[in-house]
Amino acid sequence: MSENTLEARNLVKDFRLRSGFKTTILHAVKDVSFTLEPGKTVALVGESGSGKSTIARMLMKLETPTSGDILLDGSPSGSRGRALARYRSDVQMVFQDPFASLNPFHTIIHHLERPLRIHHRDWSAEQVRERALELLDRVRLSPAESYAERRPHELSGGQRQRVAIARALAPGARFIVADEPVSMLDVSIRLGVLNLLADLQREEQLGVLYITHDLATARHFSDEILVMYRGDIVERGPADEVILNPQHEYTKTLLGAAPEPENLGRLRDEVRAELAVGR
Repeated sequence: MSENTLEARNLVKDFRLRSGFKTTILHAVKDVSFTLEPGKTVALVGESGSGKSTIARMLMKLETPTSGDILLDGSPSGSRGRALARYRSDVQMVFQDPFASLNPFHTIIHHLERPLRIHHRDWSAEQVRERALELLDRVRLSPAESYAERRPHELSGGQRQRVAIARALAPGARFIVADEPVSMLDVSIRLGVLNLLADLQREEQLGVLYITHDLATARHFSDEILVMYRGDIVERGPADEVILNPQHEYTKTLLGAAPEPENLGRLRDEVRAELAVGR
């Protein structure tokens, strides 16, 4: 179980908040444990402020846990120097905002060649460029040469997020942390990006942590769902089981908040009636 896994074990994260002379402790994450395995997706679901992104930042070594451990292949993960570089070659992140996660001054090919140079120092310039173009094709930006010399502002939001996914694959990542990767994209292109992540997970045998507030996509694109509320995991289980037979009241509330397609017409009529009354 410990080989070829990324494990969060009893993670705790507290933040000290100061207001004048008063200091309070915000318990952002409370004793959270889970395991990512090759070829499987774990969905971490919860409302804004529940602690999901704090967990992502700890997994990416952008935040230090107050207590608990992050284990890669059964061993404590490195936190500095070469050990950290090795960890980041295995664990990469796709950020929520495709507009902010790419440098507007650099070309698309630069964003892919840079991690390749960092993590494959013995590669020639020709090898680096060839692999960068392969990655563009891999995320369905073809022909790759037509995208390589563009800058981020010349791409759509969905295309930029595909570049971000390609960049995450460049070091040879085995685990991907996807922090609400489609929440800032147009509804019409979200499915394409999620299908791409699902295909890569299956074909590359990636372990994926899919962070979202959307239980519908969590069900269809994950094997296991963890429901998070105020820093705690309040429910976990196979995706279908959590959605079809929720046990915790918070999970039931999240499901109840999702609009049902058959009721959208009635809701639209109610809104129109309220607007007419207000005129």
